[in-house]
Amino acid sequence: MKKSTEIQSLPIINISDGSEIGKVRSLVVNPEKGSVDFLTVEHEDWQISVRAIPFKKVVGIGEYAVTVEHENAVIDLNEIPIANSLVNKKIRVTDARLMTRKGQMIGEIVEFHVDDESGAIRTLEVKSKSESYYLDSPHVLTWGKDIVIVKEDAAEYFRETLVEVEDISTPQEVVVMEEPVVMQEAAATQADGLKDIENRQMELLVGRQTAEDIFSLEGELLIPKGAELTRTDIQSVKEAGPSVFVELTMNIR
Repeated sequence: MKKSTEIQSLPIINISDGSEIGKVRSLVVNPEKGSVDFLTVEHEDWQISVRAIPFKKVVGIGEYAVTVEHENAVIDLNEIPIANSLVNKKIRVTDARLMTRKGQMIGEIVEFHVDDESGAIRTLEVKSKSESYYLDSPHVLTWGKDIVIVKEDAAEYFRETLVEVEDISTPQEVVVMEEPVVMQEAAATQADGLKDIENRQMELLVGRQTAEDIFSLEGELLIPKGAELTRTDIQSVKEAGPSVFVELTMNIR
């Protein structure tokens, strides 16, 4: 696996003649597949059109370069509507916020790891409560431009270490206790899990600044643009309703 930042800016080498075609400018993510489908190419002679290399045309991604068989691996995105559409979607992954399908904010993605053979996104590096964790991609439901939606129990699968894997098709199985669990204990565990998620949300937002004015559903100004968020601010927005809270998370910096 390779970090996205390990791929960006690498020189692209044409194996057939040993020439440098350009440098990797960005990774183009396909949100339907959860994979990197293209590498855009930076070259001083290609300022008008956007050129890219389909990931399937990549021979290898090493420490010092990306290699392709021939210069004709580079395509003009203006001539490939599907590829151009992916670029325009601007799915960045890094810096996107991580939210459960029920609207709980559990972290922010600071890096992602790509299978250097297939282009599939394998693992996300997540910052939550000032700590870094790893989450495998099968827990992702939706790859969005600003927010990545994950399964409700995703935070339970946070790992402190990166596991090198060739293929992640299903989440790791949960070990089921053989002894019966008392209902009150199960409820308490669930409550603790929800409390932990709420604490992660709070830590993620406290101290950030609002990029726009935040209003209640009735039009009342809750938090002005440029304000530094406090716990009281965040709580008032949560009490104003889920849609208002989502609006806040979409307008912070």
